[in-house]
Amino acid sequence: MTLLTEDQISARLGSLPGWEHQGDAIVATVTRADFRDALLYLGAVGYLAEAANHHPDIAISWNKVTLTLSTHSAGGLTGADFDLAERISQLA
Repeated sequence: MTLLTEDQISARLGSLPGWEHQGDAIVATVTRADFRDALLYLGAVGYLAEAANHHPDIAISWNKVTLTLSTHSAGGLTGADFDLAERISQLA
């Protein structure tokens, strides 16, 4: 996989509200109604990640789920990270 340039990263981030560029990753924190809802959301994210064979780093704290996407094997951000972020962003 090819690493994206800073210009490509900025362009793709423009269509992903709630995601921000942090180092060699993109990160989003989603607030859900409660812990149960956060777990249900996480299950949906897991399904999308498995389907894409691309897995985010995940942190959960009661009703907050933080997702970090980076292509570790490539050493930074690739199109796969943004493709999965777009799918995740479509979850309500």
